[in-house]
Amino acid sequence: MKAELQPVLDALQSAFGAHISEFREQAKATLAVEHIVEAARTLRDAHGFNMLAGLSAVDYWPERQPRFHAVYEFKNIAQKLRLEVRVPLDGDEPKLPTLSEVFPNANWHERELWDMFGIHVTEHPDLRRILMPADWVGHPLRKDYPLGYEEVQFSFNFKEIDQRKPRPQD
Repeated sequence: MKAELQPVLDALQSAFGAHISEFREQAKATLAVEHIVEAARTLRDAHGFNMLAGLSAVDYWPERQPRFHAVYEFKNIAQKLRLEVRVPLDGDEPKLPTLSEVFPNANWHERELWDMFGIHVTEHPDLRRILMPADWVGHPLRKDYPLGYEEVQFSFNFKEIDQRKPRPQD
């Protein structure tokens, strides 16, 4: 981990109770959901993290507490610093406040988060599907989303699959 990042991590820990961890010289801060907006504002204003480079999620289903982690990636371009911030979210209908007031590009990232994972972003200016059709049912990146695949036909089960194929009525 870069030494320039240590004061930022200390500030997040003291101000927001962030849990700090490191893996392969990459720092990660885990925050409670109620602190993410103010923490993002602090990162931008006090520490020069001027870019929200990414926002995604991880689904830990069948675990319920937490079921999801919202994963933010902030960058300080001038100092070449990167910080991952995670927000644990419980249950099947998780909620997260919008960061679009702090980082305008969060708008589309949050729409994708809702579209793919079903994580509702409160106070979002235009929360609607961005990748899937408007009439799509469900959220495809959830682990409990039905796959709906067609069984692959191999030589050893050709007859079994062929018998299940629908036949036109004569």
